[in-house]
Amino acid sequence: MKDTYDALLLVSFGAPESFDQVEPFLKRITEGKNIPPDRLNEIVERYKTVGGISPLNSNIRSLKQQLEIELANRNIEIPIFIGHRNAEPLIDETVNEMRTKGISRCLTWLASPYSSYSSCRQYTENIKDACSKIGADAPHIDQIRRHHDHPGLIEPAADCLRAALQELPSGEETALLFSAHSLPASMAEACQYEAEIHESASLVANLVDPENLFRKEVVWQSRSGSPSVPWLEPDINDKIKELASDGVKALAVSPIGFPVENFEILWDLDHEAANQAAALGMSFSRAKTINNDPRFVSMIGDLLCERTGEPTLAKAGLGDFSSELEKCEKSCCLSK
Repeated sequence: MKDTYDALLLVSFGAPESFDQVEPFLKRITEGKNIPPDRLNEIVERYKTVGGISPLNSNIRSLKQQLEIELANRNIEIPIFIGHRNAEPLIDETVNEMRTKGISRCLTWLASPYSSYSSCRQYTENIKDACSKIGADAPHIDQIRRHHDHPGLIEPAADCLRAALQELPSGEETALLFSAHSLPASMAEACQYEAEIHESASLVANLVDPENLFRKEVVWQSRSGSPSVPWLEPDINDKIKELASDGVKALAVSPIGFPVENFEILWDLDHEAANQAAALGMSFSRAKTINNDPRFVSMIGDLLCERTGEPTLAKAGLGDFSSELEKCEKSCCLSK
């Protein structure tokens, strides 16, 4: 028996949309973590350097608008809501709004297609907590499956990387870098995040470079916390130094871990990594993020239709991992 839903919920981390929101936002996400004030001030300055805001929230709104058109074209008439973990509208507020509007069964899409505590499980816990606060009147909320190898993700990511390659000088020794948010090693061991990132990168690389002309590397960015805690490596800046010493002269970087553009891309890639490459005399081109590419929008429509039994428009996945339509296992994506 297939599921029926009367709403779709888009969930993301959330981000500041004006510079005066940056400091309150940072205090919210670091609450209880004993972060020194000078460290927060440093991050505030980083936001100022890249324009004072993150594009994440506006990109999620744009995605919602395109999804409304996509679902209407499929004759699927359900409202779409947005809930952020750390910005307005907060997940709690949105779940309560759905309750007041009579929503009984909702399917939620998380802005990351990968499995990990920080990109998946903590959001499901947030949604569960929001429903618990409401009680018996809360909507029943299911989660769209992970989809790191869906053609709606892989194909537009490949097109973006091809375009980035075209921006580089021809004839130079070139490497393709596939960047994703690093995780503590203990957290990565409790999920398939690292393997999923590698498979996504491999699928994109096979489309962009079928003749295997370029060196390819998966790299990690945006690590935080104590330097004594092991995180996934190599860091992108360390890898850039290594590649420069190996004679690589040009870099095309795919932000494969981030389908929707955010602050981490603007700072870690467009600023830090680009400056690192420039200091070493290397050409640097960062592929655009997917954002609201029509194939990505259609993918979310397909993932909804998988649950409801309606026709889908694309193959479910291109990789070797099995994609389960049911809820995650209790042991999946633990914090450590």
